[in-house]
Amino acid sequence: MSTLKNHVQLIGNVGQEPQITNLESGKKVARISLATNEYYKNAKGEKVQSTEWHSVVAWGKTAEIIERYAGKGKEIGVSGKLKNRTYEDKEGIKRYVTEIEANEILLLGTKNGNSSAE
Repeated sequence: MSTLKNHVQLIGNVGQEPQITNLESGKKVARISLATNEYYKNAKGEKVQSTEWHSVVAWGKTAEIIERYAGKGKEIGVSGKLKNRTYEDKEGIKRYVTEIEANEILLLGTKNGNSSAE
């Protein structure tokens, strides 16, 4: 049961092209926004779509996979854990961020109807 502590799994679509950073150590970091959709019927019986946006960060080999295969619109599965961090913005205001640190990526669906990797 210890593996269930702080464990997140999501399937969604990449919202924009990944932001890739190459660190001085040679390690890569990838950041993406992931959209997950839920559908429900409102009081009038109409189907309504609700979209949640998630910030995802990945390191090393996982970042390389994202860089190469997980472009905007691509459907992916993400497995990882929640991480909280704080930083000061340019105006000196303290900001709080919750993001998913991905340790595994599953490539699903196709990008723009093309099933081959680019």
